[in-house]
Amino acid sequence: MADDFNILVSCAGRRVGLVNAFRQALRGLDVNGQVFAADLNFSSPASHAADRRFTAPLFKTGTFIDDMLTLCERERVRLVVPTIDPELPLYAEARRRFADIGTTVAVASPRAIEIGGDKEQTHAWLNELGLPTPRQTTVAEALAHPADWPTPLIVKPARGSSSIGLQHITNHDVLTTLDQPTEMVVESIVPGIEHTVDVYIDRAGQPRCAVPRKRLETRAGEVSKGVTVRHNALQALVMKVADELPEAFGVINVQAFLDPDTQDMAVIEINPRFGGGYPLTEAAGAPMTRWLVEDCLGRASTATPNGWRDNLAMLRYDEAVFVDASKIGTDA
Repeated sequence: MADDFNILVSCAGRRVGLVNAFRQALRGLDVNGQVFAADLNFSSPASHAADRRFTAPLFKTGTFIDDMLTLCERERVRLVVPTIDPELPLYAEARRRFADIGTTVAVASPRAIEIGGDKEQTHAWLNELGLPTPRQTTVAEALAHPADWPTPLIVKPARGSSSIGLQHITNHDVLTTLDQPTEMVVESIVPGIEHTVDVYIDRAGQPRCAVPRKRLETRAGEVSKGVTVRHNALQALVMKVADELPEAFGVINVQAFLDPDTQDMAVIEINPRFGGGYPLTEAAGAPMTRWLVEDCLGRASTATPNGWRDNLAMLRYDEAVFVDASKIGTDA
């Protein structure tokens, strides 16, 4: 490997803020290197925000990992940052292969990805640890015992993300109309306000910082308005989740509800990757991208648990990237 520290944001999509955060991390650490983006095609905004862009095969193809290994070795990539759920298990299984060419993948173990990727397993794992989480059952069980599962309820895909397919139901009859009921879970509704908590976990598996972000407004399953909230109990709960998650590494985000009246909490999802609202955490003074680069470089970590700004709001808006149309279809 050369001295340059090149970073690849995999399946970058709209993650312009994440690309820019890693570029700032390299500048702040006075490290030579570039931030690359890989995606299915060059119509993704992050591809044009990156220093260089590359095409990546569909994760469903059998060549995905081999192609990404070839790219990383050829372009001397030192750090790969996966950003979408379907690619996480592939990268997790191939961590050793990337390490053999000098590339670190910011991904947790296959077991951790399995726990986070299946809501039934998430629920069972949290229960085993005695951590608060909503009641959960199958569609068939909720229909068979409606008295035990009074509405309103939440129904969602066991292996979904970005709130795709999630429904709030007020009548059990809706459960009989679902297309694939065996692939759905039913959950009780817990009171409170939803928070997404970004957690940085170092290479030794030690959680170093947790930053809760209260969701004020979402769009397409991703936060469009949010505010940082310092809450010791919520931070401690999520740090416990991160500490127990097998071989976690990098940045994960945990979704939980917090009742402002009772202070009761309930973890609903574990996403072992950067969340879409991460730029708020960075702006608040918890530069987890920088801490990740420090860790990969073997430098002393500047990670601190509480150096970030409380009550900082993020108000997102659409911003366009303008490029020549010829740049959408060719490598650059």
